[in-house]
Amino acid sequence: MRALGRLPWPGGTQMPRRGWFARLVARPEAQAFWGRLPVGAALARRDGSEIFEILQGFVASQVLLALVELDLLNALLPGPEAPEALARPRDIAPDRMTALLQAGAALGLLRRQRDGRYGLARRGAAILGVPGLTDMIRHDVAFYRDMADPVAVLRETGETRLSKFWPYVLGDAGEVPAAEAARYSDLMARSQVLVAEDTLRSVSLRGVTRLMDIGGGSGVFLGAALGRYRGLQGALLDLPGVIPQAESRLGREVCAGRVALHGGSFRAGPLPRGADAISLIRVLYDHDDATVADLLARVHAALPPGGRLIVSEPMAGEDRPDRAGDLYFAFYTMAMGTGRARSPARVVALCRAAGFGPVRVHRARRPYVTRVVTGVKAR
Repeated sequence: MRALGRLPWPGGTQMPRRGWFARLVARPEAQAFWGRLPVGAALARRDGSEIFEILQGFVASQVLLALVELDLLNALLPGPEAPEALARPRDIAPDRMTALLQAGAALGLLRRQRDGRYGLARRGAAILGVPGLTDMIRHDVAFYRDMADPVAVLRETGETRLSKFWPYVLGDAGEVPAAEAARYSDLMARSQVLVAEDTLRSVSLRGVTRLMDIGGGSGVFLGAALGRYRGLQGALLDLPGVIPQAESRLGREVCAGRVALHGGSFRAGPLPRGADAISLIRVLYDHDDATVADLLARVHAALPPGGRLIVSEPMAGEDRPDRAGDLYFAFYTMAMGTGRARSPARVVALCRAAGFGPVRVHRARRPYVTRVVTGVKAR
């Protein structure tokens, strides 16, 4: 242990050097020494287990993908099944199907019965009950392929699959073909049900007469807001290729005749006026700071004095790093080629720079779904 003795220790004559503890822990001989002590051995086991959880995380996500792609969660919804019965129609060897089911049980998604059959666990059944979740699991295949080379994503070398899937964030009005606009709008519609639910739980629209949803896609959030507030009028702005889907969705819902639809880009010219509240639902994190600052300035100009701004999207944790915002969404937006997951403090700063005040961060019910920031235009 002579090498360890050269490191500064509390009470010694040498002042501690920055990073000495990390350097100590990183030494194999230190790990061996502490591993022989009861407390040290417990910490080593815990650290090892948690590091392995990180290491095998990708495999866990791929097991989840296999369960979804093979439609096994739905197949087990009526009740437990034997691996052989599930393997045969899916052209998979029974022993490999058993391995997949066993992996699903290890993840807490399935439950192994005493007779060797497998059924749905509560967590597995919950996947089927979350709107759009299985679609997002399938969609993440593109993200995982990009993340096969995370250093390339960080260095911005090469074209990513996500940048091809979300071309609208780089284009102006009319540049995105209708088929592509329909593809991403349909995915966003399925995934925004929970976002709309959590946003409307965080924010009251009482006193608002007209809400304009910018980048509102097929109208999931606007439709939810109009359904909850029957006296509310609505407006939606999105690319022309998306408007037919909004017409279809909003025309089927209770808000028929209460919505004005605007085909265009928030990048081009002033925003439509007449709304006393404007919502940006999962919009800002798609774009860089310059685009966000310009958009917020346009929103401020379009609102009357006392008008309200609603920002709702996943956010980073900043001084308290967050797994959803600082891990998943941070790298997702990098792979898209634009945008970033911002902390609530950063979103607040951008809103204030655009002229909004007071600006408030609302308590998040499910931070991995969305967080909400609101602002008011001074009277």
